[in-house]
Amino acid sequence: MAVTPYSQIGNARPLLRQEVIERIKGYILENRLRPGDPLPTEAELCAALGASRSSVREAVKTLAALDIVEVRHGHGTYVGRLSLSALVEGLTFRGLLSPEDDFRVLSDLVDVRELFERGMVDRIIASLDPARLDALDAIVDEMHARISDGLDIVDADRRFHALLVEPLANELIRQLSSACWDVYAIVAPHLNVITTKDEQDTVSAHRAMVTAVRGGDPKAFEDAVRAHYAPVRRRISEAQGRVRGTED
Repeated sequence: MAVTPYSQIGNARPLLRQEVIERIKGYILENRLRPGDPLPTEAELCAALGASRSSVREAVKTLAALDIVEVRHGHGTYVGRLSLSALVEGLTFRGLLSPEDDFRVLSDLVDVRELFERGMVDRIIASLDPARLDALDAIVDEMHARISDGLDIVDADRRFHALLVEPLANELIRQLSSACWDVYAIVAPHLNVITTKDEQDTVSAHRAMVTAVRGGDPKAFEDAVRAHYAPVRRRISEAQGRVRGTED
């Protein structure tokens, strides 16, 4: 493979790992590589970046952990799909460090999720076709049935919100929404925030969202979104109060 050198290599001093990381990122940008494109071999990267094999290997490991590159054993190294898994790991770890961080993370996630849905209301209404609306109604029916059977609705709730933003064709919003759910699913049980309390209200709020979209009513949609997240905020506040009470 022909390798385009990354700008000026500079002097011959050994490069620090962070420098190699930045040069690999610069190489990807300078050569206009896209997600899924192959990177040069380890030897070619060493030559192109002016770095040792050990430095390149350590840099690639770090970049792989951030999903900037993907190592396919036996096949080579490729530009990653640039997911938000590193964000999920960081927020989850922060949330599990201490109760106060736990609650702050959960509150922030609820704010972000509500901000997405209320801020994109016009586009959501314009992009949801009858087939998707029927699918959303079916998920709400599933939620109702699961509650009647004494089962949780977390998975159905997640699928509802994923389908809600799917037609926006905005990959960043899709990934951020999914990342919020991933962190919430790990941290919330740790705090005993997920309960069966208010679940019927949750189902009603989801139904109201679909009804508002069908009627092309942005105000009704925003009101339904607020109604959905209000019990979540209340449960977080109540759980936080219980923890503070045990610490006093």
